Amino acid sequence: MIRFEWLSELLARCEDEHVLVRHGSATQLALVHLLDIDHEDWGSFAAVAHAYGCRWSAVWADQVDSGLFNLNACFEYRGDYLVVRAGVDLRQPVLPSQTPWFPAANRPERHVQDMFGIVFSDHPDARRWTRHQAWSEGHYPLRRDFPAEGDRGGEICAPDADYPFFQVQGTGVYEIPVGPVHAGIIEPGHFRFQALGETVLNLEERLGYVHKGIEKIAEGRDAAGLARLAGRVCGDSSVAHAWAACMAMERAARCSVPPRALHLRAVLVERERIANHLGDIGAVCNDVGFAFAHYQFGRLRETWQRVNGQVFGHRLLMDCVIPGGVSRDLDAAQLDALKASHAELGGELEELSPIVDYHPSLEDRLLGTGVLTPETAALLGTVGYVGKASGRDYDLRRDHAYAPYHRLQVESPVFREGDVAARLRVRTHEIGHSLALIQQLLDTLPEGETALPWQPPASGAEGLGLLEGWRGEVLCYVRFGDAGKVARFFPRDPSWLIWPALEQLIHGNIVPDFPVCNKSVNASYSGHDL
Repeated sequence: MIRFEWLSELLARCEDEHVLVRHGSATQLALVHLLDIDHEDWGSFAAVAHAYGCRWSAVWADQVDSGLFNLNACFEYRGDYLVVRAGVDLRQPVLPSQTPWFPAANRPERHVQDMFGIVFSDHPDARRWTRHQAWSEGHYPLRRDFPAEGDRGGEICAPDADYPFFQVQGTGVYEIPVGPVHAGIIEPGHFRFQALGETVLNLEERLGYVHKGIEKIAEGRDAAGLARLAGRVCGDSSVAHAWAACMAMERAARCSVPPRALHLRAVLVERERIANHLGDIGAVCNDVGFAFAHYQFGRLRETWQRVNGQVFGHRLLMDCVIPGGVSRDLDAAQLDALKASHAELGGELEELSPIVDYHPSLEDRLLGTGVLTPETAALLGTVGYVGKASGRDYDLRRDHAYAPYHRLQVESPVFREGDVAARLRVRTHEIGHSLALIQQLLDTLPEGETALPWQPPASGAEGLGLLEGWRGEVLCYVRFGDAGKVARFFPRDPSWLIWPALEQLIHGNIVPDFPVCNKSVNASYSGHDL
């Protein structure tokens, strides 16, 4: 049950602060409230939302015609969501920033500025974020008149060598550049350290080196094509992003998904959660030299994903979620195979989890390492296992319950230590909780259809998808244009709200502990690099 009592109180606060709210234009966007405000009050509204205790979630722009942008920001308060919208004239695309009130808005606002040319007049950081050297000055890739193939005519992009990183001065301070090309198969990302001896004084990230053009190439796709594209925003979160995109499209089209399909979607996303947590537990242990756990949890993840491939047709569960339902059903033999794999994993974890939780050599490296305090986590609006390890007790499956979770008992672990050990414990606990959820889902799997025929919505229809992926809150906005084609697609991976935490929790740690701190956060390069 979504509660909107807080919204009327917030509106009253807005009036007190002279924020001009057009009450008559407020409409309901699925289970999320949509509110129009004047663009001059963009920053003032953030001040009111901050005073009220809202969490900032996302910002995105949408060019609705040749001379007008809609700028949208999403706020969360105790499980309720509010999308605030302001119209911005293309001839003077300037408005206040929300970053002074919500640090999480820093990089997303810079992304909007780089991609659309919308200027945030009092933004505390004027450096480019997404542009790098790929586009000419004055050219904005997400505007309507910019071609998807770019404007460089096949010319090789110059290296981004002059980004003005923050500098720490002082006797004995030195700098360590790491990346963007790494020794493993991970995607590109640059880390710039300033250190004194072995102690890290400052870390700054530079991301977005690939820029896949996801938002641009989504334009003009049909619903099925968008679902396939969404599943490739971030390969380890294929189900979460595809479900969020389908949820947004289904809300825009007022499409009711069959109960059996919703149960299967939940099974898929919980299997995705378990697979990634297994991999992360092993990788964290490997970064401190505990090879036994790395081998064991890697083996469990591989076995788990092989079952994915056998039952659902893809190890990473791609293209299983489609508009209106799911692409695959389960027969009796497949149900038995899933239940057997759950029982097998549960039995293995009964033996392995105590080793990981209480092994002295692990405790020596993980306890007290990479501490993100609850206060800093709250300031940054951190989500998912990183937030839960630092006292952020929020899980959309429980607090913004969507079908079928609204009928399930969802447990969500939370700790306050905020160190690497706590982030590891969240993962181990979530695996157990997900196994219990999957058992509930399979035991109560409804009969019936697994998908309904897709009916394209009218031009202008829009929807917002929100769900709990394995990294945390996944958000997706979709607006349709003519003939049922997508006019705007914006996926926000939880990594946008997790990467800034890494820069804070590394302070005061030694340089050799960076790998394990980074792996304990494990934000996605690809999910950030749209």
